[in-house]
Amino acid sequence: MQIVPVVDLKQGQVVRAVRGQRSDYRPIVSGLCAGSDPVTVARALVKYASADTLYVADLDALTGGAVQVAVIRDLLAALPGVHLWLDAGFADAAAFGRLRARLSDALGESSARVAPVFASEALASAEAARASLADKAGAILSLDRRGGELMDPAGCWADERMWPDRVIVMTLDRVGSFDGPDLATLRDCARRAPQAMLIGAGGIRDEADLRLAEQAGAAAWLTASALHDRRLAPRTDCGQPESG
Repeated sequence: MQIVPVVDLKQGQVVRAVRGQRSDYRPIVSGLCAGSDPVTVARALVKYASADTLYVADLDALTGGAVQVAVIRDLLAALPGVHLWLDAGFADAAAFGRLRARLSDALGESSARVAPVFASEALASAEAARASLADKAGAILSLDRRGGELMDPAGCWADERMWPDRVIVMTLDRVGSFDGPDLATLRDCARRAPQAMLIGAGGIRDEADLRLAEQAGAAAWLTASALHDRRLAPRTDCGQPESG
């Protein structure tokens, strides 16, 4: 199981997720490092998880504000061997294209270092979703739900033909909780799109939960709280928990 560490950015700081209730997020207090500076926290997470991928959720952008471009630039500079999966409330592919142009000097020739996460809660329409997800290998779709309700104005949940190669199963009311992963939804997505790489999000408590999630069809899991609280062991370079 691949662990993809997560940083949630709010007003230039890393914050701790609380069941997807973004107004309640406060600066992170981590067992891995001091403070809530994005570069410091990201370095600690990547090192602890031996990760080559970091998920970045820009909460300012997701709630209608401006993308935190300066912070993303800092992360790219500080983590040269790491790819970013960026969730910044993209309503369509053009929105990501504009941001990528603003990051062009930081990316140089490595434009593939930033992959767009198109959240079902943010995609403006079915037409925008189909166009944004047409790059099956490059785009990432986040299927978002909260409290049993689909967050999906574009209808992504209902049409697996839209789904790209990588799909995040995001149960927001379990994010930042230790309620356990949403295995039923994960199994349903695995049944409907057996060819997709499924990435779970929310609820992981311990190593046993990761094993259950893998059995249910997840190839990777977005993780923050369980890492900060050291509920998961540090990882080796091959992604396995360190022994002893």
